Amino acid sequence: MADVSATHWGFVHVATRDGRVDSTDPFVRDRNPSPLIAGLPEAIHAPTRVLRPAIRKAWLEGDRENRGEGAFIEVDWQTAYDHIERELRATISNKGNEGIFAGSYGWGSAGRFHHASTHLKRFLNTIGGFVDQRQTYSFAAGQTICPHVVGDNRILFGGETTEWPAILDNARVIVFFGGINLSNAQIAAGGPGNHATADWLTEAGRRGIEIICVSPVHDSGERLPAHEWLQICPGTDTALMLAIAYELVRTCRVDNAFLDRFCSGYAAFEPYLTGKSDGVRKDADWASGITGIPAATIRKLAAKLSDNPVFLTASWSLQRQENGEQPLWMLITLAAMLGEIGLPGRGVSFGYGSMGNRGDPRPAISSPGFKAGQNPLGRFIPVARAADMLLDPGGKIHFDGEDLVYPDIDIVWWAGGNPFHHHQDLNRLVEAFRKPRTVIVNEIWWTATARHADIVLPATTAFERNDISGSPTDRFTAAMHKQIEPLGDARSEFDIFSGLAQRFGTIEAYGENRDEMGWLEHIYEDYRFRALETLGAVLPAFAAFWERGYAELPIPEQAYTLFADFRGNPTKNPLKTPSGKIEIWSSFIANSRHEDVHPHPRWVEPREWLGKAEAAQLHMVSPQPASRLHGQLDGVGVSKRSKIKGREPVRLNPEDAEGRGIRDGDTVRIWNERGECLATAALTEHVMPGVIALATGAWYNPEGRSGKGSRDLHGNPNVLTSNVPTSTLSHAPAQHSALVFVEKAAKSAYPDIHQKLPDGIGRERPET
Repeated sequence: MADVSATHWGFVHVATRDGRVDSTDPFVRDRNPSPLIAGLPEAIHAPTRVLRPAIRKAWLEGDRENRGEGAFIEVDWQTAYDHIERELRATISNKGNEGIFAGSYGWGSAGRFHHASTHLKRFLNTIGGFVDQRQTYSFAAGQTICPHVVGDNRILFGGETTEWPAILDNARVIVFFGGINLSNAQIAAGGPGNHATADWLTEAGRRGIEIICVSPVHDSGERLPAHEWLQICPGTDTALMLAIAYELVRTCRVDNAFLDRFCSGYAAFEPYLTGKSDGVRKDADWASGITGIPAATIRKLAAKLSDNPVFLTASWSLQRQENGEQPLWMLITLAAMLGEIGLPGRGVSFGYGSMGNRGDPRPAISSPGFKAGQNPLGRFIPVARAADMLLDPGGKIHFDGEDLVYPDIDIVWWAGGNPFHHHQDLNRLVEAFRKPRTVIVNEIWWTATARHADIVLPATTAFERNDISGSPTDRFTAAMHKQIEPLGDARSEFDIFSGLAQRFGTIEAYGENRDEMGWLEHIYEDYRFRALETLGAVLPAFAAFWERGYAELPIPEQAYTLFADFRGNPTKNPLKTPSGKIEIWSSFIANSRHEDVHPHPRWVEPREWLGKAEAAQLHMVSPQPASRLHGQLDGVGVSKRSKIKGREPVRLNPEDAEGRGIRDGDTVRIWNERGECLATAALTEHVMPGVIALATGAWYNPEGRSGKGSRDLHGNPNVLTSNVPTSTLSHAPAQHSALVFVEKAAKSAYPDIHQKLPDGIGRERPET
C-alpha cells in the first residue's frame, strides 16, 4: 500500500513510469472518489510548470510599475537567494519587519509538513516576523461573528460538527440555506480518505427525512434524494429567517424555556422582529417582497420547522456577501427560538457541503501538523484587505473592536494560494501589486500571481517529496511517499527556506536539526501519542505506518452533537461568551463602534442586489466549481473538458437568455463598472431568473495589459466582484454581492485563450 498518497480531492494510488506520474487512481477505501484525481498526472507535467528560479527582467532594471508584463530571466538558486537576501536585509534595515507581508494562503498541498505558507511564516518568524493576515476567504465573516454569538468557531469549521448518524437518527427535516454542493464535499485541505456526504444524503432520503434547499442556484440538485428547492433572491436569506422567526412568535411556538436558560438578549431582539421598535413587522408578506418566495410558502416552512425535529445549516458561501455576518447569526437565533440547539442530531451547524466530510464520524483529535511558531511582530490585516493595505499605507480601519493601521510594505511574499484567483476586484489587485518594491512568489505553475511577481521560485508538487496528510474532518492519515524526482530545479518549501535560513544564521531555529524524514516521524509520533492519550487508540509506529501507506483512527461509538454538553449542563459547560450563553444581543458589538452592525441580527439591505438593480442587470454569484478546486487543475482533466469553446461556462436561466438573444453555447460579454470578462453561455433551469452563476477558478487571462480597462478572456468572475467588505466588523470578502450586465459577444470579441508562459521562459525547457 506504499503507493498511497493524498490530494485535496482524496487519497490516491499512484503509478509511475519512466520518471513520470502515469496514473492516480482512487483509494481502495473511498466509496465515492472524486473524478478530478484523474487529471493530476497532466497537471504535474503541465507545460506551465515553473521549472527554474526566474526574475522579471524589468525589475532588475528598477521597474515595478509594469508587473504582469514583460520577460523573465531564468537563474540558478544561488542568484535567486542573493536577490532575496539583499531585499530582505534592506527592508529590515529601512522599515523593520513591518515592511514584509507574507500573504500566503493555505491551499497548495494536502501534505501537512510541506505546507507552503507555514514554512514561509516559520522562516520569517526566525528573522524577526512579518505582517500576517487573519481569517480565510472561505468564511471570514463567520470567523468574526461566531465567537461573539456562541463563544468560538466550532459551529463553523473543524471537526466538532454535529455528525450525520445523529442527524439521521433524530432529525425529520434538514434545511440547507445556500444549498448543498456535493462536489465541494469531495475536497479537504488535508486530503479526505473517504467521501461519504452523498451516502449520508441518500440514507436521509431512504429514511424519509425531508430535505429543503434554499438557494438561487441548485447545485447538485439532480443528485439529491426527494427534496424541495426554494429559489431565493441572493443576499436575502436573513429576511427569510426573520419571517420564519416572526411566524413562531405569531403562532406561540417559541421555546421560551430554552431562551431563558440558554440564551442572552432575546428580549432586546423580539421588539425588532415584531416591529414594535421600528414599525416594521418581519412577517411573511414583508419577507416575500424581499426574497421572492411566496408568503404562503414561508408560513408553510415555519410551521414545518415548528412541528418537526429539525437540523438547520448554512453553506459558507452564504456569508460571502454584504452583511454576511447576519444570516449566520440569525440562523443560530432561529434554532434557539425553536429550542433545537444541543438536542441529539438537531440544532444548527455550518458548512455541510462546503468542505469534504463535514459531519462524518471521527475522533475528537486534531490532525498531524507542522507549526509556524510565534510571530514576534504581531501585526496583521484582515485577509481580504491586502489590496487596501498596499494602496493605502498608513490608512486606518476598525476591525472586530480593534484599531488597525495599514503598514507600508516593501516586500510581498506569496507561498501557497493564488490571490489572482480568490481576491475580489482583480483589477484593483493588479494596481496594488504594482506598489511594493519587490514581490516574491513560490509557485508550481505560471499562474497570474507568478506572472505578477518579480522573483518566482519553483516549488515541487506533493508527488516530488515525502509528506504526511491529515484533516480534522477525517480519520485517515496518509504516508505520502515521494513518487518522482523534482522536475527541473524545483525544490520543496522546506529546502527553499532551509537555504535562506542558512544565509540568515537561523537554520537551527527553523529546522531544529531535523531533515525531511525526521520531521515526518516527529509529526506522526506526536499524532500517535495524542491518539493514545486522548482516545485510547493504538496506531502503528512510524516505520510500520510508512510501510503500510496509511493509518486509520477508529470510529467513535457515540455520534457527536454540537452544544450537547452545553445543553446538558450550561453551568458546568458555559460558552466562551461574556454571558456564558448564546448571545442573541451582543454587548461586545454594542460597545465596539461598528455602526453598520447592530447588536442583534437584523435585515440590512445590501448596496448591490436585485432590489436595487437596473432593468438589464443580473445578480452574479460565483460558486466553487465542480471541475476543480479554486484555480487548481484549471486547464487539465475535468476542468479542461468542462470549458465551452475554451472558456468558463456561465450558467443562466433560459428566460434571461431569451430576453438577451443568447443561445446555449454563445460567447457572452459580462461587465460592470469594475471590469469585464468573456464566458460561454450554459442555459439551465437550475439557476433562478435574474441570476447568473460563474464559477471561480478560471485562470485570470487579460487581453493586453492587465488591470483596469482590460478584458479577461477566460471567465474569471473576480474581475467583476466588489471590494466592499461584508461589514466594518469583519472586513470580509463579499463576492456574492455583484450586479452585472450580460450580452451576446460580437464576433470580434473572440480572441484565443491560452495559459501562456511569460516571455523568456520555455524556449529550452527540459522534458517534463
